[in-house]
Order: sequence, then structure tokens, then C-alpha cells
Amino acid sequence: MIKQGDVISYIRMCEVEGENLQRGMNFRIRNGVSVILMSLRPNAPYADRIEHKGRVLIYEGHDAPKRKSGPDPKTVDQPLCNPGGTPTPNGLFWDAVEAYKRGQQMAELVKVYEKLRPGIWVYNGLFKLVDAWQEESNGRKVCKFKLDLLDEGDLSSSHRQPSGIDHTRLIPTSVKLEVWRRDRGRCVKCGSDTNLHFDHVIPYSKGGSSLVAENVQLLCARHNLNKSDRIE
Repeated sequence: MIKQGDVISYIRMCEVEGENLQRGMNFRIRNGVSVILMSLRPNAPYADRIEHKGRVLIYEGHDAPKRKSGPDPKTVDQPLCNPGGTPTPNGLFWDAVEAYKRGQQMAELVKVYEKLRPGIWVYNGLFKLVDAWQEESNGRKVCKFKLDLLDEGDLSSSHRQPSGIDHTRLIPTSVKLEVWRRDRGRCVKCGSDTNLHFDHVIPYSKGGSSLVAENVQLLCARHNLNKSDRIE
């Protein structure tokens, strides 16, 4: 079981998803749930961003593969189809949005992981894929996908929810990085560097903020479970 805010290794992330996650966009890889890998770190290859105080993720589509003697992928439009006509990952997510807008299916469920450091990832939660469009960027077209953080009220019999999903706002990347440096990548209670979780000192449900490092700390699984939603 994985919860929003859990810090995991790349290998553990692949184990959780039952897939060797080599791509950033992974459409319906397990139990009908898609997975995307994002990064808001400096010099990240794609321009992902968080909006509305952590409720909305704008995810940039992916470039065409680099081919020998071919153009720089950063100079050509992000493709929706492969040369043979089959959909790229961009196209699969795009088609899911179009089907949702036509009322042909529920919004696609997407699990989101964010790269914190090399080999270290944070689970950002479960999102609904609700919109897609193309933007001009440096003389080419890039795909943008809008994902809304899932709320309990969004769940229905048509949406099968993976276990262990929390519903709260995302902790901004800058706060995660500040907390990671401050707490030295270890549980503040026992010093463990495994099974870590970004924990709200004052729980979000009780008015605590996700936006300041002073209200976020690293706890191991044992101390996070012991704390639950109590204010210490």
C-alpha cells in the first residue's frame, strides 16, 4: 500500500506498479490505472507545473524519440501518432480526454510520481485526467494535459480506487526539497532513512498548510502510523 507523500526508490516504485517504468507516460499499465512520472526540478526536460495550491497538475507531453540522423526532438512537434499510425503515449492520453469530454467514459485515473532526487521519488497521489490541448513553444507544438487531484466525492462504482489513497493538497516541490535538506533525508523521530513519508505537523484536515516547510517533516512509516492525524 502506498500513500500520498511516501518517499520511495525507483526500484520500489517499479515493484509497486508491477512495471519497469522507463517512460514518463504509462497508459493503463496495471488494474486499468495509468502512471505518469513528473519532475519540477531545475533543468527538467519537460515543463510540468502545479496550480491552484496543489489541486491541479499541468503535465507536458513527451517528445518524439531521438533517431539516428533525425532532427533534434526538441525542434519538432510532439507527436500524437507514430509513423505507422498507432498512438504515441501522448495520443493515448489525448484520446482518453476526448472520450471523457464526449461522455463516453469516466475521467482517466492517473497515479503521479515526482522525481525528488536521482533514484528517489515521491508519490503525489491519484488524479483525474480532464483536459488536453496543444501550445506553441519555441516554434513547435507541445501537448499539455490537465489533471485534477482526486477527491473522495469523485469516487464511484465506475472508478475503482487503488488502496491507500489520501485526499489532500500536494506539497510543492520547493517545500519537499527544503524539508529533505533540513531533515537530512531521515525520520525526525528515529533517524531512519527508509520508508519515509512527508508528514504534515498540523494535519491538512485540521487547517495545516502544505505550502510551508515549517509544517512538513519527514517521518518513517512506523512513526507516521503512530502519529496518524494527531497534532503533537
